[in-house]
Amino acid sequence: MKVVYEDNHIIAVNKACGEMVQGDKTGDDTLLDIVKLYLKKKYDKPGNVFLGLPHRLDRPTSGLVILAKTGKVLPRLNKLFQTRGEVKKTYWAVVDKRPPKFQDTLENYLIKNEAQNKSYVTNEKRRGAKFASLTYRHVASINRYHLLEVELLTGRHHQIRAQLHEIGLYIKGDLKYGFPRSNSNKGIHLHARKIEFIHPVKKTPLSIVAEPPEDVVWNEFLSLFKNNRFSPVQPV
Repeated sequence: MKVVYEDNHIIAVNKACGEMVQGDKTGDDTLLDIVKLYLKKKYDKPGNVFLGLPHRLDRPTSGLVILAKTGKVLPRLNKLFQTRGEVKKTYWAVVDKRPPKFQDTLENYLIKNEAQNKSYVTNEKRRGAKFASLTYRHVASINRYHLLEVELLTGRHHQIRAQLHEIGLYIKGDLKYGFPRSNSNKGIHLHARKIEFIHPVKKTPLSIVAEPPEDVVWNEFLSLFKNNRFSPVQPV
């Protein structure tokens, strides 16, 4: 992980592919453990370090995770992330085909299969199904791959992965949702690129951006961005 923003109240880190945000049955070190150790060393803190988690990111996904440094700010961040429209989350997704439309809004219902740790799309509201909405925009293409900018309008389990799969788009490296090959780092080319919200204490707009991981495909898309060949974090 890499720290990309920090103040007295919150810390934002760029999570690497494969880093686990919270503990599971594997017993692997978590992002929370890593950031707590960082804060303990940086500020020479004795005893336990408080760190609150108002949202999550899938283990194979890279990008921004926001954490609360105090018990006072955690419930405020929880409320922000739980209230639709209060936090704007922009992702980059590298997929195997051009999307059917240059830009579109996808609205479905998702059903989570706990045993498989996978979500399935249904177009009907039924027991256990949760409404899911996102917008995407095609921003660039290189050789075999295409970059989408995705804005999450709801936050559901594996939402981007499942909804893109439903329209025949498979995220690079995502075996669980249809891509034929895994990436060498076991991650997928889905990156939490940008988060925007009103700071819960300072009450000022906060916009945080994180660079995608170092690899050939991400680097090629970034070179287009840096050469002004496209501008993916700007609104249409």
